[in-house]
Amino acid sequence: MGRIKQSGLAMVIVIWVLSLLTIMAGSFALTMRRETTVISAVKDNAMMQAIAETGITVAQNMLFLPDESMRWRADGSIYILSYQGAEIRVRVFSEHGKIDINKADEELLTAMMSSIDIELSRQQELVSAILDWRDKDELVHTNGAEKAEYEEAGLAYQPANKDFQLIDELQMVLGMDNTIYQQLKPLITVYSKQTKVNLQVASKEVIQAIGNLDTEILDEYIQQRVENNLAQLPAAEFPLIENTPGAQEGVDKAVYTILSEAKFVAEAATG
Repeated sequence: MGRIKQSGLAMVIVIWVLSLLTIMAGSFALTMRRETTVISAVKDNAMMQAIAETGITVAQNMLFLPDESMRWRADGSIYILSYQGAEIRVRVFSEHGKIDINKADEELLTAMMSSIDIELSRQQELVSAILDWRDKDELVHTNGAEKAEYEEAGLAYQPANKDFQLIDELQMVLGMDNTIYQQLKPLITVYSKQTKVNLQVASKEVIQAIGNLDTEILDEYIQQRVENNLAQLPAAEFPLIENTPGAQEGVDKAVYTILSEAKFVAEAATG
């Protein structure tokens, strides 16, 4: 009887050990699958990043072709490329077609801010706060903000009282939030060093922000601008330029932002 009991006990132990090994093997296989998935995702993302950077290289070359009629336009037009099974969407923006938040006067800043869907009083406060941030004195513009206002708001910093170094600094201005900033971001620059916006290279979004044009008229102007460029004709004249704050027409200078997005199936990367 003693031997039978021992044998039964041994059988239970063997079954338990086999069950444990099975669980461990299953867990190991699951871990391996997860790690393989992560590695695959990282690899795909790296590949898309490299392909997106290829789009940037192509854009740089296309901007300076000897034949001007073949050059890519720096007005935010979309160019689509195919490369290694991926689609690359490239947009080139001239910084002279944007609003320089260091040089724009109050009228142009007001026009820019009026394109944002917020209360008029808040628009005015933000314009004044921007002016107070960049000017070199401690005098407060009407509804603006200098050191005392930042302290009262519980902020641990104060206006720089100098030019914005990066557009990201705009987020630090009193009253600015991320929603407003994200709407302004495509419209602004710190690199043009111009008080006005060159409408010949401004994107449709910038013109909409400051031009206050009927959509149909704006679309016609954009189309005429493209056609004149392809035909190497003089730039199309902007309608109602006299009534558009901060608008000018002139020769563009080589300061560009290039946005490149590569898409393969459902994956995407921006460079």
